[in-house]
Amino acid sequence: MGDYDQYHKLYKKAAHIKLVLTDCDGVLTDNGVYFSAVGEEMKRFSIRDGMGVERLRNLAKVEVGIVTGENSMPVIRRAAKLNITELHLHSKDKVRTLLSILDQTNLSAHEVAFIGDDVNDIPVMEMVGLSACPGDGMYDAKQVSDYVCHAKGGHGAFREFAEFIIEAKKRAVFEKADAQEAVQS
Repeated sequence: MGDYDQYHKLYKKAAHIKLVLTDCDGVLTDNGVYFSAVGEEMKRFSIRDGMGVERLRNLAKVEVGIVTGENSMPVIRRAAKLNITELHLHSKDKVRTLLSILDQTNLSAHEVAFIGDDVNDIPVMEMVGLSACPGDGMYDAKQVSDYVCHAKGGHGAFREFAEFIIEAKKRAVFEKADAQEAVQS
């Protein structure tokens, strides 16, 4: 299969996405943990990724959720700032969390995308309709990803994936319009 065919197939998968789930550490952050002088945990988030969340909602009508094995205040604060209500902390079984989300939202797995960076994300990445990994994600996670970002985790990987989905949805609208025009001619 040529590159064009692969990209076309990938865009078709992305066009059906209604919910993007993301791991936090290594995707929304640079995978580092920092501590203040008084011991408060801190994490670095990309403002660019935050804009990706807004653009997915506003331009593609796609919601965003976080599924993470961690339970930290910086993640809670970041989710609140981005108005992310689908927040699942301390998720040690991400497949079970995904199944619960599917049940609650009445979505099918092929309507969900997941971006993760490590081996604990792989089972979910293999279940969803579209999977992605930051450019600095672990080798095994990259191997199962539909889309491997050029950007690193915490440095725009989420935004890159978001823009890919937005572009796919735009293309789907144009393809549908072209098909309808061809039928009418």
